Amino acid sequence: MRTLSKKTQYTLRALYALSRTYGQGPTLSAKIAKDEAIPQDFLENILLYLKREGLVSSKKGKGGGYALLLPPDEVTLGRIIRLTEGPLAPLPCASERAYRKCDECVDDRFCGTRMVMREVRDEMARILDKTTLAQVCRRMDEARAAAAGDELMFYI
Repeated sequence: MRTLSKKTQYTLRALYALSRTYGQGPTLSAKIAKDEAIPQDFLENILLYLKREGLVSSKKGKGGGYALLLPPDEVTLGRIIRLTEGPLAPLPCASERAYRKCDECVDDRFCGTRMVMREVRDEMARILDKTTLAQVCRRMDEARAAAAGDELMFYI
């Protein structure tokens, strides 16, 4: 199976950061880079790409930075991953939007691998297309709160 590229991992982390500050005005890219451990130059390219795609806005000068254009509960991971990685399917013949027959396949209508990979693609799409930035941020906050609670436990 393919793994998510660094670009996609950094894109998701940048968008989580912008989700946490949604509605509070722009956030400096330097702050996002530092907080999320993303190389500044790489982050700038990601943010410019997200701006071109209509996901973030930017403001120059004092009080400037980047902001998420849509509410975090309206942006799904499926949308973001498709933007950065392309189709979700592990094989081109299993893709819904970018179907391409595999070169070595005799007849994809009867290919068992394609059948299973379509199921994999469908389940990935089901999960990623219903999971929003807001939901992921809530899960991260809950995990941090649970970890903080563990640290404060004293046993006698």
